[in-house]
Amino acid sequence: MHSVLIVLCLLLSALPAAAIQLTPKEELGKLLYFDPQLSLQKNQSCSTCHMPPGFADPENVANPKQNVVSKGSVPGKLGTRNTPSAAYAAFSPHFHWNGEEGLYVGGQFWDGREPTLKAQAKGPFLNPVEMAMISPRSVKEAVRHPDNPLLPTYRQLFEQVYKVSLHNVNLADPLVAEMLYDMAADAIAAYEKSRELNQFSSKYDYVLAGKAKLTAQERRGLQLFNGKGLCNKCHISAPLKGPDGSMIPPLFTDFTYDNLGIPRSSNPAIAQAPTDLGLGGRPEIAALDPKGLQKGKFKVPTLRNIALTAPYGHNGYFATLTEIVDFYNTAGLRGRWPKPEVPQNVNREEMGNLKLTKSEVAAIVAFMRTLSDGYGKPLANITLPPFP
Repeated sequence: MHSVLIVLCLLLSALPAAAIQLTPKEELGKLLYFDPQLSLQKNQSCSTCHMPPGFADPENVANPKQNVVSKGSVPGKLGTRNTPSAAYAAFSPHFHWNGEEGLYVGGQFWDGREPTLKAQAKGPFLNPVEMAMISPRSVKEAVRHPDNPLLPTYRQLFEQVYKVSLHNVNLADPLVAEMLYDMAADAIAAYEKSRELNQFSSKYDYVLAGKAKLTAQERRGLQLFNGKGLCNKCHISAPLKGPDGSMIPPLFTDFTYDNLGIPRSSNPAIAQAPTDLGLGGRPEIAALDPKGLQKGKFKVPTLRNIALTAPYGHNGYFATLTEIVDFYNTAGLRGRWPKPEVPQNVNREEMGNLKLTKSEVAAIVAFMRTLSDGYGKPLANITLPPFP
């Protein structure tokens, strides 16, 4: 099954190639990103859990009620969190404390534990419930293994991009293996910063460019999103200004952390997992947070491609967009939902008892469906800013 998905993934990833020109470093990163040879059982790549068009786990998307977390390279190994989309992750700033707002901001993963894409890219290869490789050396040995069909291209691109000969390096030297592993992560991060993952090709982008119009229901949904629904309080719908002064279309996140009060999952895959404290469960954060003000908080995700990335919530509790919007609408109402997994720090200022009608919930969902890439080609007038 994984091999079929990988072939499909490669085909899908090639669709925008005519409109998107990758640099040699991005090309190298793309090869590494889609290569299942770089896992213990040679059956999993980054793309297995982050597949276009939504750069999410296709098995989860296909059956979001049952598959709430991703399978690892080793049969029976599962994570405890729903796989987030890799699309637009490049815009997340380095993890930091914003003293003015009194909030943590940025970083990668649901809990922000890695500050950058490059640091994040190193994690899954060595994670025993993901790609399960033993060491950086084992990853690089898989890259240059004679049976790897991509070896000739890897040799060419590592030489071109990093001036390194894969044939001559001594991987038995831990420092050399770590250096090459760092290069691989750097290349993957470069690919994740490319237009292939940051397309801005949704219907809403075309609306903003004056090349499409929202339906009456979608327009109503946008008005509710920015009004009664309070969605835009965290999922910012206004354009941003890049470091170079250029305007970036809205990213629909503020990159902060929040406890929505999502209930504990009853899905057999993770029902017995320990209570997930999210950001507050990181030891270094907990040491700075004696009052436990970060417990239960998870990163606010972008809503771009949200219709393509089910299920929803850090534990995949919600199978559909309608379900999670209804949760935002009615969270905290007596008898409506099970109690929060982490009861501290629950946000009830911007969600819960919003008094949205069923038709208003449906309108918000209709608007969010306009945020899926693939409505048209990536818009040529958008220039990506320098990323962290």
